[in-house]
Amino acid sequence: MNGTIIETKNLTKIYNGKIKAVSDLNLEVKEGEIYGLAGPNGAGKTTTINMLITRISPTGGEAIVGGYDIVKNSLDVRRLIGVVPQDFTADEDLTGRENMMMVSQFYDVPRQKAQENSNTLFKLVDLEEAADRLVRTYSGGMRKRLELILGLVHEPRILFLDEPTLGLDVQTRTQMWNYVKEIQTRLNVTIILTSHYLEEIDELADRVSIIDHGKVLITGSPEELKGSLNGDIVTVTLTDQKSAELMKTMQGIVEVNEVGPNTLRIKVASADESLPKIINFISQHSLSITKLTVQKPTLDEVFLEYTGKTIREAEGGDEARKLAMNMRRARQ
Repeated sequence: MNGTIIETKNLTKIYNGKIKAVSDLNLEVKEGEIYGLAGPNGAGKTTTINMLITRISPTGGEAIVGGYDIVKNSLDVRRLIGVVPQDFTADEDLTGRENMMMVSQFYDVPRQKAQENSNTLFKLVDLEEAADRLVRTYSGGMRKRLELILGLVHEPRILFLDEPTLGLDVQTRTQMWNYVKEIQTRLNVTIILTSHYLEEIDELADRVSIIDHGKVLITGSPEELKGSLNGDIVTVTLTDQKSAELMKTMQGIVEVNEVGPNTLRIKVASADESLPKIINFISQHSLSITKLTVQKPTLDEVFLEYTGKTIREAEGGDEARKLAMNMRRARQ
């Protein structure tokens, strides 16, 4: 494996003979890392994940997961992986522990081993005291933590996390980040993370691929991707189109793009040096502005740079629920 636990070569998925959801996708995920996939709706990340977990078959190319071909050795792949979907899938009429034991049976984990694993995992995410309570009494954050460890009860080498903090408040989301980091460190599990919270991918991922139209646009660590912008971003909203057009003529900036009504996204080498010049230009030409913001490089800016759009909320609900139940019913 040479440290690589997932590798795709020209992975392709075409629907109805003409809709190319994923096109010649090449990914390489190292064992033990957290790997982020970012992309807008329809970018191909959901289709990519569904192929990697053997839910759907590729039209072309190949993918090796944990040393196994996803088509030829799909059952072997399923033994290696855990899947945590967006939606809640635990049975509300069972306790947290009963849910863990039920999922363990789906994977044929011996009862004693399942009990040991469950105890360890409940402790890992601070759910020990709630383990024997009905899930219906759990808060949203507690239920997310339960879903997280349901995907780990059979000791997978690879964990797929689909929007793990969707719908949580900022404080609870931050706590979840700590649990994900702890799981990756303590269990040495490789994590594939999809999230439309780009600050989440920035915080958690060792590396990230931005995907659009079924292709990888750029891959690297969050710091490398932010560094690829080669500058800071100044966003200026002016009162009229004429002022915006005049603003575009300013010298000494790296790049300027119109991103909304009378709104310019100006890339500069250094905001500290360029901001006084921008303000002076506005003053000299008597331009009227309604808003001016300065932003150091973020993954949101990287995303906008490479896709030309802001990230939108990923697909939800029914598909995620079906995915979870299908995987948890998989027999070894």
